[in-house]
Parts: sequence; C-alpha cells; structure tokens
Amino acid sequence: MLFDTHAHLDDPQFDADRDAVIRSLKEYGVSRVTNIGADINTSRQAVALANQYDFIYASVGVHPGEISGMCNEDLDTLKTLALSNPKVRAIGEIGLDYHYDDADPQKQQFWFRRQLELAKELSMPVVIHDRDSKGDCIRILKEMQVSNGVMHCFSGSAETATELVNMGFMVSFTGVLTFKNARRAVEACSVVPLDRLMIETDCPYMAPEPHRGKRNFSGYVVHVAEKMAEIKGISFDELCKITTRNAMEFYGICD
Repeated sequence: MLFDTHAHLDDPQFDADRDAVIRSLKEYGVSRVTNIGADINTSRQAVALANQYDFIYASVGVHPGEISGMCNEDLDTLKTLALSNPKVRAIGEIGLDYHYDDADPQKQQFWFRRQLELAKELSMPVVIHDRDSKGDCIRILKEMQVSNGVMHCFSGSAETATELVNMGFMVSFTGVLTFKNARRAVEACSVVPLDRLMIETDCPYMAPEPHRGKRNFSGYVVHVAEKMAEIKGISFDELCKITTRNAMEFYGICD
C-alpha cells in the first residue's frame, strides 16, 4: 500500500513504455499515484492519465521554471481543468526557483501568488516547489496564510522542516533520502512528525539508491519508504500505512 504522491509519468522518458510501466506498479506495491502538472500542457496530460487509470490522480499548475509566457488565460485553463475533472486533487506544482541565472524572481512571485489565490478560491491544497528562493517562498506562503500544502522533494534543514510543520504543511521526501550525502534531508525527516510525512519519487528524476542515475519510476518509491522507516525507527509496513493515510487525507481521497 504505497502512495507515490508526486510523479511525472507523462514525461517523454516514458513515451516508449508508459502503459507497461503504469500497469506494473501494483507489482511493486504501489496502489496510488498523483501525477503532477508542471505547465498547461503537462497539466492536461496529468488529467488524461488520471482519467485513463483508476489509481492515478492529478494536480494542475505551472512550475516556476515555466512561467515565462504565462497569462491570465492560463489561470482560466487551470481552473477549468480543476473544476471539470474530479480526479484533480491539488494545484501544483507551483512555487519559486531562483537556481538558474535567467530566473526572474518578481515574475515568478507574481504567478506564484496568482496560483495560490486560485487554490484558495477552489479550496484545494497546493504542491509547492521551492529551490534557492532565499526564503521568499515560505514568506509568501505565510503572508497569504496558506497552510493546506505540501513542500515536495524536501532536502532542506531540520529547522525549515519544523517551520513548515508549524505552518500546517506536509513535508514530502524523495529518493534523496537514500543518497550517501543526504545528511540534511535525513536530519529533516527525523524531526517531521509521522502524521506530516509523505513519500514521492518525482520520477523520472531523482532515482533512489540503488538505481541512482537511471530513469526513476513510481515503483522505486519503495526505497524511499524503506529509508524513511529506518530513520523513524518503525516497521516498513507501518510507514507505508501512515504515509498512505496521510496522502489520502491530503488529497481528499476516500476508499
């Protein structure tokens, strides 16, 4: 009973064998996946996948690295996708990413705020991407009083993880937990309460050990769960039950 809470199964890396990969997931114990939109096109693809497979859900949103040509019409599209498809369970991934030299912080912040407003309007949780934002991402979330969200692919400090928990956020970890140099992520995971933890692959990226450097896929979330169970000092089965329950509650999914 594993729930991969953040995947990109629409990515071109799966074009040759997508259906076979998806149909194999239950053999790995993966019972549910949320496929995450990163721009308008991939948001549409996420919805299409969710409608094709009963155990896949979707989020819709525009990643901060994809907002260069964003316009108000795109917000309308995201709203329509969310309202017209019951398997859309969140707005995301949205946020800030100042990692690259051509990043435009002001423009990213503008569209981040607009998408947060949309999530509030629709009473939907948000899936947050935060990379090298110099604290701006959390500042904006606090300013806008956003608490129904998950910080995905978390690899920050234990202090930041605690801050997010105090804000009401879920904290989600990827295969980074399994890396030999992942001291900060492990320390952060250790301080997050069990009822605020989620697991993800972020596939096809971030493949965990022992598959690092290969194409990641949702079946490898098992390695994240194994490492997290070790960190938290509980059994693998218990960790799976807890993180699946957390994800279902976050995404509003009922059996």
